[in-house]
Amino acid sequence: MHIAIVSPDLYTYGAMLIGGVLRDAGHDVSISRDTALPPADVLLLSLYSTQHLLKPAIRTLVQEQQSRGGTVYVGGPVSAYPEMVLGELEPDAVVVGEGEETVLRLIDAGTSPDLPGIAYRDGDGVTVTAPAAPASLDRPLPLIPADIGDQSIRGATAYIETHRGCIGGCTFCQVPRFFGRAIRSRSIDAIIEEVKAFKEQGAKRLSISGGTGSLYGSRDGGMNSEAFIELLRQMAEVMGPQNISSPDIRVDCITDEVLEAIRRYTIGWVFFGLESGSDRVLKLMGKGARVRQVEDAVAACRRHGLKVAGSFIVGYPGETEKDYEKTKDLIASLCLDDVFVSSAEPIPSTPLAELVLKTPREKNPAFIPHTGEYRSLGLTESEARCFDLMLHADMFRPQMRLVTDELFSVYLTEARTQGADIRAATDLLFRYYGRE
Repeated sequence: MHIAIVSPDLYTYGAMLIGGVLRDAGHDVSISRDTALPPADVLLLSLYSTQHLLKPAIRTLVQEQQSRGGTVYVGGPVSAYPEMVLGELEPDAVVVGEGEETVLRLIDAGTSPDLPGIAYRDGDGVTVTAPAAPASLDRPLPLIPADIGDQSIRGATAYIETHRGCIGGCTFCQVPRFFGRAIRSRSIDAIIEEVKAFKEQGAKRLSISGGTGSLYGSRDGGMNSEAFIELLRQMAEVMGPQNISSPDIRVDCITDEVLEAIRRYTIGWVFFGLESGSDRVLKLMGKGARVRQVEDAVAACRRHGLKVAGSFIVGYPGETEKDYEKTKDLIASLCLDDVFVSSAEPIPSTPLAELVLKTPREKNPAFIPHTGEYRSLGLTESEARCFDLMLHADMFRPQMRLVTDELFSVYLTEARTQGADIRAATDLLFRYYGRE
């Protein structure tokens, strides 16, 4: 039996992990970023974005696979809303949640109400079985493709999974809903073996998995700085410090020892999810941090000679113009080395998605026409804030970036693209879960 895994556009860690599990179980497995594939007995689609459900190429891939008599299973973060996946792509089944153990059982036995962690069509209805237990983190090496070295995700060839779970409760984030809030960490020996395997396959830079890297080794909700520091040290021994990054950290999950280790064993950048300069919006987002903590965390990074990047989310339902101006003021005062701006996206199985379902379109910034400074550009309020904040951030970098006509156009296109994607995702949510 040949099993083809498709991870559209980029090789996600989850897709490579599933590939390794299937390979070690004796199956013939291939992995690709391309949606045009030769025939396979089973097609596994690893989908990390709601937008994948709307892509014609992915729908065509599913239809062609099934027309040849093949089977299609879908997994990944989109599985949080299995009814939507089944309705849009019509696969044979959806693997819900952590899938490495469920996929093996599904391929061996097929769909069954007795198999936990799956969803499938049952006549005119949908059967969603009982949740599967959290998967063991003691597993084989991932299936690493030969062209992995060609990939770049925010500068990294791949993100290595060091642990699962997050103590946070951010309303826009799926991580604690997908993996839970308890931290489950892998052994350093297993991680380093994997780092060596990626290097042998041509990986140029590796990053610790997103979420909060410094939570590695945490016990009973408390940080274990020693474990995290040792992890960075051993990874740097294999790859070299300039080829290791540990970007995603909460502002309340740092210590001087952790920051010094990041300076010593990595490229020297910290990426904070700052999101807003308004304490009121941070509370709406469930960030568990206040603006003062943000300011203190950035100052601590500066003392250790680290570069600091920050992400911001605009257009969150309930965000006012006053809240947005506070975000602009914070960016001006912090002078971050890099800034990423996103419009609020209702990711499946998050409180934000539930909030969007309860918010009338005429009160949702993703749909409200912008009537201010950029009204001639035909933007929504969310798009206008996204565009404006990207321009604003460039004025307050340590080395100010000149906004050329070309950069202006790039930012405008990005804001419009985000806006269109979010409206499409919102329409999809309402189609399956709305109460209109």
